[in-house]
Amino acid sequence: MESYIVEWLSLLGRWLHFIVGIAWIGSSFYFVWLDNHLQSPVEPADRDKGVGGELWSVHGGGFYHAQKYAVAPAKLPETLHWFKWEAYTTWMSGMFLLALIYWYGAEIYLIDSSVAELSQAAAIAIGAAYIVVGWLVYDGVCRSPIARNDTLLSVVLFALLILAAWSLCELFSGRGAYIHYGALIGTIMVGNVFFIIIPGQRRMVQATERGDPVDPRDGIRAKQRSVHNTYFTLPILFVMISNHYAMTYGHAWNWLILIGMTVAGALIRVYFVARHKGNASVLPLIAALVVLGGIAAAIAPRQTATTQVTDTVSLEIINEDNTGADFDDVMAIVQARCTGCHAAAPTYPGFLAPPAGVILETAEQVTRQAETIHQQSVASRIMPIGNLTNMREEERALLGQWFADGASSDWNLSR
Repeated sequence: MESYIVEWLSLLGRWLHFIVGIAWIGSSFYFVWLDNHLQSPVEPADRDKGVGGELWSVHGGGFYHAQKYAVAPAKLPETLHWFKWEAYTTWMSGMFLLALIYWYGAEIYLIDSSVAELSQAAAIAIGAAYIVVGWLVYDGVCRSPIARNDTLLSVVLFALLILAAWSLCELFSGRGAYIHYGALIGTIMVGNVFFIIIPGQRRMVQATERGDPVDPRDGIRAKQRSVHNTYFTLPILFVMISNHYAMTYGHAWNWLILIGMTVAGALIRVYFVARHKGNASVLPLIAALVVLGGIAAAIAPRQTATTQVTDTVSLEIINEDNTGADFDDVMAIVQARCTGCHAAAPTYPGFLAPPAGVILETAEQVTRQAETIHQQSVASRIMPIGNLTNMREEERALLGQWFADGASSDWNLSR
């Protein structure tokens, strides 16, 4: 029953996170687009009352006229719409999922003893510390003199992201490292909204209501943090879907792949933001495609000559008559290390259904999933998750040999 409840909490949490995330990113993208398409007001009266830009649009059968004030109007309307709860709810639902899946289930999804020997408490404490300290360091840098130079600020922030990606991948499973990297960026984004953008807007509103001059520095700071948020968006969206792609987080150079995907996502966003303003250079887009192509080429499976299993193969998986290992040994490994989760009715605690719908109970099912078994257990080594069932190196080697020799159900190593 506990696993069933956790499964429902995960489902509802993901659904909520997805819905509010769309709302936050959608409004963010719209206002970036709107800001970059504003034109000088046509009517002199609009300019006289402080309108700095305007835009006409048509959507859903109606015409819309949006105006942006250079600082603030002389008098505020009775109804003023704020955009903040989308961001807050996205972060809260994301943290709920992080706690439910990666902290409550730390021994499955977060801790990998082959990466670092951590207790559940230590892993959770480290993960939480990265998120909190990450925001404090980012905010401190943005408040320092470094922030006066956008280029220097970008270089420093990028260096900090590299450090975060590398160190997380040295502590956690690839999947856990990626999601904590995303949680760090997401916390920075919502921190910008909660601590900088909304308070600054509130001070602007209060000054306008009192009839006092509005401090333009609030608008400048909010604009800078908003720009950061828009360039963080595509990298964090990659992290949100990355758990479906073990070829990235399960690779030996997973931290470098993560940084490459971050760069590619930011460059794509750079291109589209510039495109809003008119004739944009395609160089950022080309650079992003080059980065993506480079990653794809670097992690592509290599066609190599058959690698013979060495003497490290344990005696348990070598037949007593010394004829070599055969498919029965492959099935024995799969049943001992994989079938507990990958069964029609999983027996491993915490799994109500086979992950990704992959069932490995019969010879036919195993041979049909041979490429997946090789990719997950031999190439990327991310299965079993956290090596919960203690798959040995010689067992991975034998599975690799079986796949290299054609993944046949009548396979025998001695041939």
